[in-house]
Amino acid sequence: MLRAAGRCYRILRNYHSSRCISNSVGRYSCRKFDNDVLVYKQCTYRFSTSLESCKTSRSEVYALSVFIRSSLNELEGPSHWWLNRSDVTKDIGARDGVFLVVAGAFVEDSSLMFEKVKSVQQRYPSLNVIGFQLCAEGSSDAVRSRLAKIVMREYITFPILVSNKSVSEVADRAGYILFKGTEGPLLLHDKDVESEILETAIKDLIVETKEKPGLLHNLRGTWVKPLDAFKEPRLCSPLQNSLLYFPGCIEVDEVNGLFFLSDTNHHRIIVFASNGEILDSIGSSPGFEDGEFESSKIMRPAALLYDDAEDSLYFVDSENHAIRRADMESRTVETFYPKPIVHETKSGPFSWIMDKLWSKRDVPSDSEEVDSKLLFYPWHLLKSVENELFVLNRSFETLWIIDMSSGLLKEVVKGFANIMEICGPLIQEKSSLLKEIPSSSLPQHIATKFSVEGISHAGLVSSVATFQGNIVICDSDGQVVLKYNKKSQAMSSFEFSKFGILGLPYWLVSPMESAYAAGFGVPGVHVDHIQHFSLLPGRINIQMKVEIPEDTELVEPLDEGCIWRQTRGTATEILGAENKAESTEKVGVAQQWYDELDELASLTEQELKAEEDQVSDAKVQDGKICIDCAVDTSPGTSEVIINAALYLRIKKLQNQKDDSKKLQATRLASLLNPSGIDKVKTDACAQILLTSEKTPEEFVFLRPLHVRLKINSRDHPKAENSKDIILTESSIEVNVSLK
Repeated sequence: MLRAAGRCYRILRNYHSSRCISNSVGRYSCRKFDNDVLVYKQCTYRFSTSLESCKTSRSEVYALSVFIRSSLNELEGPSHWWLNRSDVTKDIGARDGVFLVVAGAFVEDSSLMFEKVKSVQQRYPSLNVIGFQLCAEGSSDAVRSRLAKIVMREYITFPILVSNKSVSEVADRAGYILFKGTEGPLLLHDKDVESEILETAIKDLIVETKEKPGLLHNLRGTWVKPLDAFKEPRLCSPLQNSLLYFPGCIEVDEVNGLFFLSDTNHHRIIVFASNGEILDSIGSSPGFEDGEFESSKIMRPAALLYDDAEDSLYFVDSENHAIRRADMESRTVETFYPKPIVHETKSGPFSWIMDKLWSKRDVPSDSEEVDSKLLFYPWHLLKSVENELFVLNRSFETLWIIDMSSGLLKEVVKGFANIMEICGPLIQEKSSLLKEIPSSSLPQHIATKFSVEGISHAGLVSSVATFQGNIVICDSDGQVVLKYNKKSQAMSSFEFSKFGILGLPYWLVSPMESAYAAGFGVPGVHVDHIQHFSLLPGRINIQMKVEIPEDTELVEPLDEGCIWRQTRGTATEILGAENKAESTEKVGVAQQWYDELDELASLTEQELKAEEDQVSDAKVQDGKICIDCAVDTSPGTSEVIINAALYLRIKKLQNQKDDSKKLQATRLASLLNPSGIDKVKTDACAQILLTSEKTPEEFVFLRPLHVRLKINSRDHPKAENSKDIILTESSIEVNVSLK
């Protein structure tokens, strides 16, 4: 340890190398044990002039690593349980790998810690990240509820180990614990350690694997499928089936009466009217891809800013470290900052085809050069009078100033005090809106939290807006959008409608190659109904009747846009399933395709509209939801896969009791988790739902439907001359009951 001029310089040693890292402020103590294993401890006190001997023994140092490794094979034990983890074999890496333990960060506001961890996790895919939290005896329910909210808010995908006994002194405070294997060095870092120091330590340990650091900013092509490429938080996964999943930020166009809502953990932006009618949706799935609203990909959108002159919506793409712009007239999304680097493409038909199939943009190979020009988990977005964009992270520790006319980064400002000198009035102006609402009218978690450095509600600067005498607020924990009427002093929530605009959510659609390979479905996807049929080849008309749970009701008729049909094997779907074949004449496949095109071309716009209305009205028969389709089959085996998004609401209990809200919240959470495999998920989500201003009966939720029909087609029947084949037509009825 070297110290000079109020700064200390520390030397980290391990059995591989020696590295000097300088220019860090704090008080440090270290102790070298046998076999050149160094325990490094950093305290939060500043400019200390005395050294403190480390009281941590070698046995205490390794107690935590031994405890973690002994817990890997059990989801729950006498003194521990795992959260945010689905099984014991697939989400924890090799036992001789590098482990980063995030300790004690789940009982306080540690957004910066999670940002650092997610960045190194993105850079080094082989790194095993684990959370560790000490839990007092008898407080497990409160801890689960607390952890569920943090997992949802911070979008944590790594597993969390909870212990009800103190394993080691080093794990009882917030910080990072880094070790490799069972005998390798163990390094301790305080929660405020700089990102560069943490990454340097990881590099030293992971160097043997020769893994090249990846980019924080990675533009993915359309060929990357969501279910294969992105992890979702497991603990709160049932909330994915709620209408809104962490509604983070809101923007209002008062002239046109439009609202723009960041449905953050659904990776989309919802456009709706003042009456709650959904008008449009921006984003199709998690990823990073420009294009039309239906095909563009974003990752946890946050703050929004509508520019009336451009008729454009600027929004923060937080997990992609970017600012995106949505052109509302052309309905397209483009990356505003940083500008993607696109190299010249070669001419020729083959190059054009390859560019369409693999539309992956190139970025420089030097990750340090790229990351220096990137935003680091931005969240808030403001506009200055000088036509500049003020982009801030959630903790208000970093400000990026971007010129709107050129799209270039002008300046990066560090420190809350410096940031307040530049955009303090804008922050105070928006956050002061919540002061106009009596604290008794606000949800408790909003009224008492989100203050930053003495400025009350500063953390909600992007979650509040005004509209015609109303103050609109995003209640992210409660999964609702509230509005407070200044005149009547009444608080209410938006009631949404027209869910068909949202289409079929990305997490309900199986990638084609996965559906073919899995046979009985993608692993982990709940299947509601599987049925086998043995039929003659030819046309098969399928009528499926779905019975929803008794204590639920359909909010609005099932829209055709919320249904997805897929065939595999010898079956092909027929367009216009409601139209019966009028002739048994044998017609070639190509001719059938041309005939269908002619029929579609002959329909006028009015006829198409009438047909759509007729189909929608026919979706409910005898209290059951009907879904029709038709397929053509050839001899052999085939499968028809039908997915649908049913928007339901639970009915009110006839006999209201004191604990009726808790009972209904538990029932709602169980419906959000149809597989029912992990009760911990259900209980955690029920705790989150109980914090909402809405009653469980007012919640609109999505009940996913997944049906697979297996068809075995025999040979074609022969005509009397034994040469021609007879075309057949069959009809089947499938009854599905959802519990």
